[in-house]
Amino acid sequence: MKRLLSVLVLLLLIAIPAVLFAKAETSKIIIKGADLSAPIEITDPKTLANFFVWTGTGTSCTGACSMPSTESFIVDWSQPLADHPSGLHRYEVSFYAKMPDERLIYVVFYEYDPATEHGYVYFPGRTEEWYRLNVSTIFHGVEGKWFRAWSAWEGVARPLIAGANALRRGTRC
Repeated sequence: MKRLLSVLVLLLLIAIPAVLFAKAETSKIIIKGADLSAPIEITDPKTLANFFVWTGTGTSCTGACSMPSTESFIVDWSQPLADHPSGLHRYEVSFYAKMPDERLIYVVFYEYDPATEHGYVYFPGRTEEWYRLNVSTIFHGVEGKWFRAWSAWEGVARPLIAGANALRRGTRC
């Protein structure tokens, strides 16, 4: 009986594509906001390589791991916030991966304060939309909290949002 069970488990493991076990790379990021006339799509592989959902707080690896970075995904993990400025434009940032078909895997919210030139990232909490999707992808353990945005993310998101808003207003960058 044990032998039969072992054979069945082995066959199951062979039958399940290895892709399901992999942490797929980000294939697309979409930024939506009320002040944008259309969503912004980021699809450049070099840009996307910087923003990997499976990094940061709550993640781990096996084997020889390097020390976790304080800046990854789109967050500066070393700077959690109890609160952030109110009245800022909010953007929904959606991350997609090919697993093997492209699908939505994670959603956070991004806000930028032009007065301080700092951006903020919010992880939806237990009672909010996107929580279930997010924790089914990875449970960071910071759901319902704000963090400072990572400078690499700011360098990509802020110019794209500013450019989209300038086009909407009919001006040129």
